[in-house]
Amino acid sequence: MKTTNFLTKLYKEGKLKILESSEEIKEAYLVKSESNLISSKILFENNRFEESVSMAYYSMYNLLNALLFKVGIKCENHSGAIILLKELFNLDNSKLSFAKKERIDKQYYVDFNVTKEQVLETIKIAEENNKEIMDFIAKLKNKEINEYRNKFLKILGRK
Repeated sequence: MKTTNFLTKLYKEGKLKILESSEEIKEAYLVKSESNLISSKILFENNRFEESVSMAYYSMYNLLNALLFKVGIKCENHSGAIILLKELFNLDNSKLSFAKKERIDKQYYVDFNVTKEQVLETIKIAEENNKEIMDFIAKLKNKEINEYRNKFLKILGRK
């Protein structure tokens, strides 16, 4: 119930919207996601661990945005988008939640020690997550897109 209230609040604030499904925007987010993952690996290879973690997260987050736009949903809140992955699509969002926490810890705080192994694990998690989401997007049919749109409206109490 708490997550539904949060999503409803985002909807009322205009930070969560239903709109037309967009292949063009979906494709743009797919490109961003791939670029972020490549950047994460380049940063890792150059011992820029904090930045590598951020790019791994954004690779996952931009892929989630691709999925949302495929269905016709725009979410301007990271937590809300992550909740939708589980609540709307019934997909595991723990990898994305983990990566978000890692990004926040590495980007905003200085009292931590990041190891090469931890960053490599984050990159592997991003790769696994992205493969799962890409497979899900590739299998989506128009009928399912309509069902997800209806489910989204029900979650918000609009239908």
